[in-house]
Formats: sequence, C-alpha cells, structure tokens
Amino acid sequence: MVESKAVSQEEINSILWKACDTFRGVVDASQYKDYILVMLFVKYISDVWGEKYEALSKQYKGNKERILRRLERERFVLPPKCSFADIYKKRNEANIGEVINKALEKIEDANKEKLQGVFRNIDFNSEANLGRTKDRNARLKMLLEDFSDPRLDLRLSRIGNLDVIGNAYEYLISRFAAGAGKKAGEFYTPAEVSELIARIVNPKPGERICDPTCGSGSLLIKCGNRLLKKGEKDFSLYGQEANGQTWALAKMNMFLHGMDNARLEWGDTIRNPLLIEDDSTMKFEVVVANPPFSLEKWGIEEAGNDPYNRFHRGLPPKSKGDYAFVSHMVETVTQQKGRVAVVVPHGVLFRGSSEGKIRQQMIEENILDGVIGLPANLFFGASIPASILVFKKNRRKMDVMFIDASREFDDGKNQNKLRPEDLDKIEKTYKARKTVDKYAYAASLDEIVENEYNLNIPRYVDTFEDEKEIDIKAEQKEIDRLEETLAGIRKEMNGYLKELGLV
Repeated sequence: MVESKAVSQEEINSILWKACDTFRGVVDASQYKDYILVMLFVKYISDVWGEKYEALSKQYKGNKERILRRLERERFVLPPKCSFADIYKKRNEANIGEVINKALEKIEDANKEKLQGVFRNIDFNSEANLGRTKDRNARLKMLLEDFSDPRLDLRLSRIGNLDVIGNAYEYLISRFAAGAGKKAGEFYTPAEVSELIARIVNPKPGERICDPTCGSGSLLIKCGNRLLKKGEKDFSLYGQEANGQTWALAKMNMFLHGMDNARLEWGDTIRNPLLIEDDSTMKFEVVVANPPFSLEKWGIEEAGNDPYNRFHRGLPPKSKGDYAFVSHMVETVTQQKGRVAVVVPHGVLFRGSSEGKIRQQMIEENILDGVIGLPANLFFGASIPASILVFKKNRRKMDVMFIDASREFDDGKNQNKLRPEDLDKIEKTYKARKTVDKYAYAASLDEIVENEYNLNIPRYVDTFEDEKEIDIKAEQKEIDRLEETLAGIRKEMNGYLKELGLV
C-alpha cells in the first residue's frame, strides 16, 4: 500500500468547506451543518478503524476472528458494511439516503454506551431538508464524492493527532455559524469569547466543569483544553442541551477532541435539569454558559414549584429568562470554590421589577465578582453588546470588578472579534482588580447600593473623553477665509454664465 502524503490543517479545512457546496443555496446553514459534521465523524471512525484493522492483520497474520475480537476493544466499533468506504460504494443507489441512515443506526447500536441517540435526529433521506428523490440522491452522491477525496485521509498515523480533526470540526461549526443568522447563537459561542471565559474561571485539576446550555460544546472544550495544555487530565466535563440535533453535535465534538468521558444530557435545563445527584442538582466547581438572550416561554409555570429551589430569590419575568439561567448556574456551584461566568444581554445589568430584586439579593449575598462589558456585534445573529457576569461563592472581597472592554476589538466586515491583545488585557485587568482610567473600576458594595443596585457599566467606568478646546479666534479667521474664497468662486461662475447668456 502506498502511503499518502500528509496534508495541513488548512488543506483539510478547505476540502471540508468545499463539500458544503453540495447544499449551499438549497439547505439553510443551520441545517446542512448536521449532514456535513455527521459525515466527517463517520469518515474519521472509518479511517481509524481501517488503519487499526491493517495493523492487526499483520500482527495476527490475517486471522479474521482474532482481528475482530481485538477490534471490539477499540474506542469505536464499526459494524460490517457500515464504513464510509462501504457507503461510498453505494453512492449510485436509488435509496442512498436510506443506505446512510441504516449504516448510522448500526453504528449507534454497536456503540450504545457512547453514541446512544446521537444519530436519531439526522435523516439523510429527508425530502423536507434535502429535496425530492432525484435531487436528494444527486446531492448525497456529490457529498460522498467530496469526502472520498484522497487528501481527506483521517488515519491518526497520517494526521498526527486528534487535534487536527477536532480543529476541523470547530472550523466548520464557526463557518456554519457565520451563515446561519439568528439561529447561530443556538449552537455556537465565538471562540474568542469562549477563550476569555475559560481564562476568567481558570479551571483547576480535579474540578467538575459544567455548561447547562452547552450548544455544540465549544465552551466546555475550551475549559478542558486549558487544563490539557498544562498536562492535566484530571477534570470532568458536564453539559445539557435542549436541542437534540445540537446535543448530537456536542457529543461528536467531545469525541473528536478526545474528551470521551464528558457527560452531556439532552433536555431543557430549566424545566428538566438532568444533571442530578442524591436528589439534588449536581454541584460543580466551574459553571459557564452562553444562554439564549432574553428567552421567552422559558418555563415560569414550572419554576414556581421547582423541586430544587433554584429560584428562591424570585422568579424572572415570564418573557425574559435571563435570570432563570443565572439563578440555575449560581445554585449549581460548590460553596467553597464555585465560580460562574455567564454571557448576558446588557438589560440584565439594570432592568427593574423582579429582575432588579434578584440582582439586588445576589449583590447583597456578595457573590457577584465582576461585570465585563463586551463589544457589540461579537455574537452571530445578535448585534447588541453583551456582558459577562462572574459570580464566586465564599468571597472575601467586598467589591465588584467592572471592565469596559467594549471599545477595543478587531472591526470585522460582518462580525467584530476580540484580538489576542484584547483577551490578555481583560484577563490581566480582571486578576489585578485595580482601577484603569476609562477601562476598569473596582466598585465597593456601598457604591453599588448608592446606585440602587444598577450594574450599568458607565455608572462605574467613566469613558467620557474631554472635548478638545476650541480656539474661537482661529476658527473665525478660517471661516472668514472660506467665505472670501466662496465669494470669489461665485463671482467667477457668474462671469461664465453671462458669457453663455444663461443669466
């Protein structure tokens, strides 16, 4: 067998993005992402399985029974005739969508402990999403042919390590988010924001980390990677996601980043929290999230009788669920080391009524540690500026750190972006907890009380720029000069008009 030449991360990303041409203009990006990402997952486990089979075949001298027994102990089991190569051979079949669905079902059944339910929400035979039979078959054939590109060989010996696949998966999700409009926020938090949150909560070895609205899992992975980069493997990841298709993406995302032990549940965190332990919500050292902004119909009916007493500070408004998620997160961290970082719309900082009462109680309990204002247009599908609220249990300090990071960013054509230097400055300033002119201020609790528990950042960080002093005499002199010039031009123009007989 001739060994194929290794390709770069950029080339793999490019091949995968080109495969999306099959669906562009026909299927919405928020939907066709599922087909692309599932196919990438199948291609990966097929290539790794094939690589292992070849190695064992040499080791056991072609003894198929011994080879298959050994393969049963592999990370993923690939049933007979379910590999990407097997599916590709049937690309011209009239029922190719059904062929793919059956292969996915068998793969899921063979890996129930890891993949139970992962493929149930994806239908490659869907007329609603992929068109009528003839069009659907043509699209699926093109998709399989794109993934059969010999450069897209995902054997670990060739790509070096799992990071390449994980990075490609993240690349695709970010590109899909850019084209998915408002729906993008349901499954993706910009990488820079996830990185900032991971830095702020700074996970430690041995800690349990949770995202109760985990989307495709990117924020959890950022937290996990922060520990892995330090050589630390002793940590646990947990998450819950309401959307079944997005939950499936998160599961695959974890596997493609080597975080196989992550526990991700599918369900509504507010109405039906599934991370339960000893008849109570599980407790974590770190809880992070980018919940849906001001969600309507968030579950106020059930919250009034919440068996876990998560909303003891009060119920948020029926049409704005921001504080429902914040309350849940605060109640699910440990008393000694618990840290929370949550992305919220600015209204959460100052809205009154029931939200104001919840905010006041949290401040009086001295669990609010910081407020970080972010630039506008950072999040896909939401141009409004947002903030990160940071909570810590067992605080000794009696202040709240305010940072106005809204004016320092890379001004992108369609989307703004936090630069590495912006992340560094925010992190450094937050840890120092010292006043920085027109950027940061550590406000005492007394000051916040004086402001009636309003957390609007401009009340604490003065960003007003003094206007430049105007030299009135010089300005008047310049106006006189311009008027004299204008009078001369008018006189000259009237002369031309007379010559032409137009006046």
